[in-house]
Amino acid sequence: MAQLLVADALIEQARKQTGIQDFDNESYREGLDVLVRDVNRGIARDQFAEVGIDRINHDIVHYLKGRLKISDYLRQNPELLTRKIERPVFVMGVPRTGTTLMSNLLGADPARRSPLTWEIDDPVPPATSATLKTDPRALARLEQEQAMLAARPDAGKYYRGSAVYPNEDVFIMAHDFKTLMIESKGKLPEYKEFIFSADVSSAYSYHKKFLQVLQSQAPGTWNLKMPSHALNLEVLFAEYPDARVIWTHRDPYAAAGSLCSIISLSHMMHMGKIDTAWLAEDYPWQAAEHANRIMDFRDKFGEDRIIDVHYADLMNDPIGTTRQVYAQLGDPFTAAAESGIQAWVDDNPQDKFGRHEYKLAQYGLSKEALEPMFERYLSRYDVAREG
Repeated sequence: MAQLLVADALIEQARKQTGIQDFDNESYREGLDVLVRDVNRGIARDQFAEVGIDRINHDIVHYLKGRLKISDYLRQNPELLTRKIERPVFVMGVPRTGTTLMSNLLGADPARRSPLTWEIDDPVPPATSATLKTDPRALARLEQEQAMLAARPDAGKYYRGSAVYPNEDVFIMAHDFKTLMIESKGKLPEYKEFIFSADVSSAYSYHKKFLQVLQSQAPGTWNLKMPSHALNLEVLFAEYPDARVIWTHRDPYAAAGSLCSIISLSHMMHMGKIDTAWLAEDYPWQAAEHANRIMDFRDKFGEDRIIDVHYADLMNDPIGTTRQVYAQLGDPFTAAAESGIQAWVDDNPQDKFGRHEYKLAQYGLSKEALEPMFERYLSRYDVAREG
């Protein structure tokens, strides 16, 4: 059997590699302990490949190192904690419904500030506005990205990302070990239960600190994205009272199939095999739960705190749809915004890296079987069907 994970040992690795001893607080420990316990259960049952265990070890230490660096930077620059995050825009919804596309379109506006892939991974020292895309750390990540795409040209069809594109808040929340992304690393039922039931206030509090560091040298109106913000809207608005929130809508059957397909890639990376039964049991339920929690929030607080955007509209007319989003946000759709967004669209045609193909039947699923899960959503929203 592979060696089990030890949380204290992983924390010490992070401290040794950074030379930093003190975290801002220990809110990360709750989720870390749940994760380590669940991974160790999987190791005992021989569920993980050796390379997958190595990846999980590496990722845990990476998240801890990131938190140590942010904590240390804020101790040295405590005035940053007084800097406001004003009117941030959050893109969320059921996973695989166009949240990445919407965030990339918004991020192409030079007036907006997005957390970029490279700086989420390596946030300290923070970049300046002038060096966000030319910092040596950014250029090094771009070289790695080009090498990866050369080795696997089809990789871009699964996720339209880049070192200098906006990336998900999941990688910030991971520093508090309260993010749904971590659950995708294998069959982790205890961690899943934890994420769907935990008080995630500490993750949002840390998220704000992270942004306060990033904006210290490169300010702007934040463009943020994470599908699973849908799960915790009350907590989000408690931390960011003036937030503007966008909900992307798509055929839930297509989204569920796409989600199973994406998670199957993570299964291969971490387990060396695809647990089809777990995919079928877990991920359509997760998709429905995202929609249900947004509808619950709207039932409680009203419709107008969330802007609706449909995937079909984004695909058919990305510029026109984004212009409408700006009107609902109350932001000017400037010539610079339109030019930046048009340039992004021109550089990212839909099938640039090939078509991502998937079918519910691959996972033993069908629309008929999933209808009860999505009946509430589809009876409330007129969503274009796919296939």
